[in-house]
Amino acid sequence: MADVTSELMFELLKRIHADVADVKLGQRELRAEMNAIRGALVSVHQDIHNIHTTLARQETRLDRIENRLELREFQEAQIRFEPQP
Repeated sequence: MADVTSELMFELLKRIHADVADVKLGQRELRAEMNAIRGALVSVHQDIHNIHTTLARQETRLDRIENRLELREFQEAQIRFEPQP
């Protein structure tokens, strides 16, 4: 009976070993997927930063254009009140 028990234990240990190997493989795959997701998030973050920078630059340009237009409107209004020769 001791032989049967040790053979049974050996088979159980082999199954446990195979299951642990499967878990380790799954863990490696999950780690690789997490790294891929992390890389994708970094690239999305960089894209958002680039868009933000572009929008800030466009806003600055629009502010300058608005200021120039206000100055021009002011000059046009002044010309109406100045005496014409």
